[in-house]
Amino acid sequence: MFFALTWGLAFVLLALWSLTCWSLHAVTLWAITSAGTMAGGTAAIDAALVPAWLQIWMPPEMVELFQVLVASFGPMVQSLLTMVPALGGLVTVLAWAIWGFGALAVVALAFGARMVVGLLTRQRLQPNATRV
Repeated sequence: MFFALTWGLAFVLLALWSLTCWSLHAVTLWAITSAGTMAGGTAAIDAALVPAWLQIWMPPEMVELFQVLVASFGPMVQSLLTMVPALGGLVTVLAWAIWGFGALAVVALAFGARMVVGLLTRQRLQPNATRV
């Protein structure tokens, strides 16, 4: 009976591990493939500019320098965001590798628990040997 409980718990843990890995893989893949469309283009660059309430307290040269700096980084960030969806295949391979290591750990723990249960039941079934 303890063997069935041990392996039943191992299969439940393996199912939970698989569901967790699959869910995280799906969310990560969705975020990566939609990174280029979520970039926002010029709207994101305009949002990074200095707000009007802060411009009052800053020297005009500093505001202009910051706006030029942000505008120069805009195309580079946009090109990086369009290249991110190409990493989708790497994420899939990484997810399979992580799932595999986790599954091996769960199976190894189940075998270890099976050995412990086997040793404990074997000790309980052996008659007490009297020493002379």
